[in-house]
Amino acid sequence: MADTLKARAAADRRRRAQRRKRRLAVVFVLPALLLLGALVVYPVCFSVGRSLFDASGDRFVGAANYTEMFSDPATLRAIRNSTIWVVVAPVLLTGLGLMLAVLTEKVRWATAFKLVLFLPMAVSFLAAGIVFRLAYEQDPDRGVINAVVVGVHDAFEDPAAYPTARARENQGLAGGAGGPYTTEEAVHPGRTVTLGFVGVAPDAMPAGAKAAAVKEPGPDAIGGVVYLDFAPGGGGAQGKVDPAEKGLPGMTVEAVRDGTTAATTTTAADGSFRFAGLDDGAYTLRLPASNFATPYEGVNWLGPAFVTPAIIGAYLWVWTGFAMVLIGAGLAAIPRDALEAARMDGATEGQIFRKITVPLLAPVLTVVFVTLVINVMKVFDLVWIIAPGPVQEEANVLATRMWLVSFGGGNDQGLGSALSVLLLLLVVPAMIFNVRRFRRSGA
Repeated sequence: MADTLKARAAADRRRRAQRRKRRLAVVFVLPALLLLGALVVYPVCFSVGRSLFDASGDRFVGAANYTEMFSDPATLRAIRNSTIWVVVAPVLLTGLGLMLAVLTEKVRWATAFKLVLFLPMAVSFLAAGIVFRLAYEQDPDRGVINAVVVGVHDAFEDPAAYPTARARENQGLAGGAGGPYTTEEAVHPGRTVTLGFVGVAPDAMPAGAKAAAVKEPGPDAIGGVVYLDFAPGGGGAQGKVDPAEKGLPGMTVEAVRDGTTAATTTTAADGSFRFAGLDDGAYTLRLPASNFATPYEGVNWLGPAFVTPAIIGAYLWVWTGFAMVLIGAGLAAIPRDALEAARMDGATEGQIFRKITVPLLAPVLTVVFVTLVINVMKVFDLVWIIAPGPVQEEANVLATRMWLVSFGGGNDQGLGSALSVLLLLLVVPAMIFNVRRFRRSGA
């Protein structure tokens, strides 16, 4: 009997101890549960409910917001852009991270290299967006990317000599701004022609330009001068070469007869030119449009055609270090004996990479890829900051579209809530996949 009472007392003590442990666990877990409920569960439930009402929130509309969402061209464009992000960005980032993780194992300063690549992760999306907004400016004097593009372009193709020049009116030249310009009257050998231009700033004149000079061509040649018909400080007569006026060197001039170019020459430092050995007859002098072509200004990165790829490029700059570090950690855990055995068997580095390294890294690559998919579905900051106002709609993704519809002028929180529910439904499967993978790897 005494033993039975002792056993019951011991059991009661154990039960009381377990109840105390449960209560203690609840005390510790309750703040987290309250926070989770306030920041996650309640907003999700509220958004689902709000998506069933109209813009004012007073009238129940059922699935009307979801129907409108898939019939609105702007929303469909946002869905298309989000699809591009999901397909392109995670694939490129995972590939870049893998390549850099493998390469960093073969360089001396691997730690410094990883640090430099990971540094953008310390930069906020706001700061990164501002940096790339400036870098993508089309003006080469402001945008560093177009400065490089224009520099490379001009290294292989000479820019036009006088892009702002235009012919002086009523001086015998026909043609509009940007050329070509032709003489209105026929020119015969033995004659001299003066071709006056304006619109060239003094600081834009070539350094070797000399005072304009007219030279006698001879009986079987046509001569002339292409000059800036403007004297610094004013003065001089229009259509006549004055001593203070300079020639326009490097200007291409063509002699045309019966629609065919008979001769081509380039003006000298004083703007003079001469066509020698011409047959007798009437010629038209032409200054091709290549003399006046607008200088190449690079690529319009923030235009409708390139704005989404440009923003994805900024995203790659920020997140490449993250992918490299995670994949590098997985690479460090690969058994080295498997790699050495493959090398001893005569496998090349390419074969080792394809058939050993990548298969062993498959779990890490999958986690990195899925994590990036979740991240790009929620991207907002870079799109909002980098895309200029006129092309904002072309760059919108689901997150920016949701904000614009709800708070950015649309004032339709019913449709905005429907967009948020759609975004949640797209993100949840990827999150579940990642959680299950983490649990399996932990087991």
